This record gives sequence, C-alpha cells and structure tokens, in this order.
Amino acid sequence: MTRRIDIVEVGPRDGLQNDPGNLTTAQKLEFIDRLEACGVRRMESGSFVSPKAVPKMADSAEVFMGLDRSRPVRHIALALNEKGVRRAIDAEADEINFVLVAGEGFGRRNQGMSPSESADMLEQCAPLIHEAGIPLSATISVAFGDPYDGEVDPAVVANLAARAQRAGIGELALGDTIGVASPWQVRALIERVLIEAPDVFLRMHFHDTRGAALANVAAAIEEGVDVIDASCGGIGGCPFAPAATGNVATEDVVYMLERSGFETGLDLSKLIETAKWLETVLGHPVSSSLSKAGPFPA
Repeated sequence: MTRRIDIVEVGPRDGLQNDPGNLTTAQKLEFIDRLEACGVRRMESGSFVSPKAVPKMADSAEVFMGLDRSRPVRHIALALNEKGVRRAIDAEADEINFVLVAGEGFGRRNQGMSPSESADMLEQCAPLIHEAGIPLSATISVAFGDPYDGEVDPAVVANLAARAQRAGIGELALGDTIGVASPWQVRALIERVLIEAPDVFLRMHFHDTRGAALANVAAAIEEGVDVIDASCGGIGGCPFAPAATGNVATEDVVYMLERSGFETGLDLSKLIETAKWLETVLGHPVSSSLSKAGPFPA
C-alpha cells in the first residue's frame, strides 16, 4: 500500500506574516482558493495575535469571514493566549493551533512568556477550546534551537509535549522555527518526545534557513511522522527570529514524496502555478526549487 503523508499548508499564515510583500484581504482569499484547487484540505489561514506585533495578520478576522465554508477544508487559526483564542472562536475557526515555546529568549520576544508560562497558558485556554467543540493542536516553536539562547534542551521540549498531551491536544507540531535542525537531531527529538508523551500525534514544521529542511522531512517520515507543515513557494519567516527564512516549500516536499512513492493528494503542477502567481502578487521571486526547475518528467 502507498503510504499517505498529509501536508498542512501554512503559506497564508506563516508564509505571509513576515514577507516583504503586502497582500490585500482579497488577495489572501485568492491565495487560499488557489491552494484549495491544488487539493489542500488543511491549512493555516490566519492568526489572532497582536496586530501591532504582526501587522500582516491584522485582517485575519476578515479572511475567516470571507472563506467559502462549503468546501471540505479545515481552516486553522493560530493563537498565543486567551484573547487570541476567544477571537479565533468568534471567527469560527475549524481548528485552533496554540503556540508553546521551547526557548526563553525567543519566548520573551515572540509572546512575552517563558516555556513554562506558555504551557500554563495552554492549560488555561484548552477548556475554552474544548467547550467550543473546536479541535485543538499545538506547535512547540524553536524546538531545535533558539536564536537568542542557542541550543534548546530536549528535556524542555519533551516536558512541554507531555503537558500539551495532558491538556487534550489532538496533534503536536515540533517547530524548527529558525532552520537549525539536522536529520539526526530530528530523529532523536522525536524519540525523546514520544517517551514523555507516548499518545501524542506528531506533526513537523521545518524552515529551510540552512538548507536542511527536505532532509529533515525525510528523517521525520522515517520516524513514523505522517503530517508535515509546508508553505507554497517556500515563503515565510518569523518577525522575532533574526535571519529566519521561509518554510520548506510545499511543491518541493510534494515532489520529493511522490517521486519516492508516497501519496499526498496534492496537484504538483497547480502548486507550481500558485507559486509563480505568488511571485506576481508579492513582487519578488519565491525560493522553491520546483517553481524554477519544474517537475520530472516534464
């Protein structure tokens, strides 16, 4: 049997939040429509965070209001605290992804919290989300390295995973926010997390800052992970992580996986078309390899 790997498209949120280009709400909705036409069935469509801190996500409520809810797509809203959670609930998000943080330095700058405080906040917010009947997932950011403090202790990540599991999350993403992981580190951290949180369903989130993202995706899949975050065109980055470049490109991941016999359910040619469309509306080239080289065979 062909193994299925599900892609969570994060371009409309993580991809756009730090891009130099500025899309209108209508263009964001067109981006989402194009991704749905590519076969995307789960995506981060916005975030409910401080508009002063992340101004490019200030129209997320309007984006969610403009979604075509008749389509079989789960639209994820990101939140960092109770205020954001309540706004995501009001926007009728199909899923809320709560952010935990594994590094003190990054945590203070990104959400004003330590790792432990971010887990406290999840525990405070989880009952609100469960009561609303909305699926809850979580991402541990800078799980592989903090741009301010350097190396992150795997024990901290594993402890956060255990607390997230007890809070009732349905899925946990390990985030390489600044793109410092290696495949061997990925394997080791997955194994460590599953010791502390054996019942958690894992997803991986890689940035390609240092060119290792595809290798890290392969390592995670070899460890049994079946869900990968990716961003069309390879756009993305974090406003609070110096020199952090884009997410691993959706079309590059799909090409690697389908070339290797995996199934993703996504249309590679349409993803490449969407990446090229992004270049026109963002006003700059995107970084994905497939948007330049094309598929093989052509």
